[in-house]
Amino acid sequence: MARYVTVGSVSHRPERPVDDVAGRLADAELFATRAARMGADIVAFPEIYIHYGVASERWREYAEELPGETCQHMSRVAREHSMYIIWPLIERVGNRLYNSAVLINRQGEIAGVYHKMFPTVGEMEGGLIPGTEASVFQTDFGRIGLAICFDLNFPPIIEELAKNGAEIVFFSSMYRGGLQLQCWAQRLGIYFVSAIDAELGMIVDQSGKVLAEATYEGVVTRRINLDRRVLHMDYNWGRMDEMLAKYGTGISFEYFTREAKYAIAAERDDLTVDELIREFELETLDEYWARVHARRACALREAAAPAS
Repeated sequence: MARYVTVGSVSHRPERPVDDVAGRLADAELFATRAARMGADIVAFPEIYIHYGVASERWREYAEELPGETCQHMSRVAREHSMYIIWPLIERVGNRLYNSAVLINRQGEIAGVYHKMFPTVGEMEGGLIPGTEASVFQTDFGRIGLAICFDLNFPPIIEELAKNGAEIVFFSSMYRGGLQLQCWAQRLGIYFVSAIDAELGMIVDQSGKVLAEATYEGVVTRRINLDRRVLHMDYNWGRMDEMLAKYGTGISFEYFTREAKYAIAAERDDLTVDELIREFELETLDEYWARVHARRACALREAAAPAS
């Protein structure tokens, strides 16, 4: 069945001094409220948003042990608007410091915490500890993954998020990501939402197409359907008319000719895209790639066998 959710992000660099925590929280609340009024079910903030500009030698002084002052404030905002908030900060766990993204649910509870797995060299030299898990979190609309800034450069993290079932990856960052976000979305067939400490935060669909981009206005939202899959045209294309004959406007297609792929989505309440795939014996991308690998291995074995 169609699973529509409105995702959002804030792309903004805090302008108030680092010591003006109340002022920064007021700005964050304004942005989250704006996103909620635009229909957002979830909104992400940029990397270490509340601690932006804190010098590394002061990280321990500013680091927040959860649930701390700023997290509790944003928990109240999430609860008031019945929305999820991704709230990045410098986190203190015992004697360790992490570059973290906190997932707050609609009830204002901490639903998960992600620790940046690949801090920059400068961050690690400044005392930040790398995280070790590409965690995926269950929400009431689907499964989401979190990544932070420099993480985007390391395939095992992003691939593991997809393998663990992430349908959307929220990317909180200092740098924009740009084509990397689009390439990862297209390669893995999942949505990406970026929140940047400047302009050009993006919402990218499963084909790599940019659906929304932050420019002068830092808050962007977009309604997306999670009951949607990208398939290769090979061996799937010929079944399109058969599917339309049975379900008509209860399904939808979008075509990506350059990549030889297309997206199929369920648009009715009594049907899911996975049921469509099973009913019409469609081949998913993972299945297709696995079949190609297996056939290639077989061809190589046949070529290496001595002639009879």
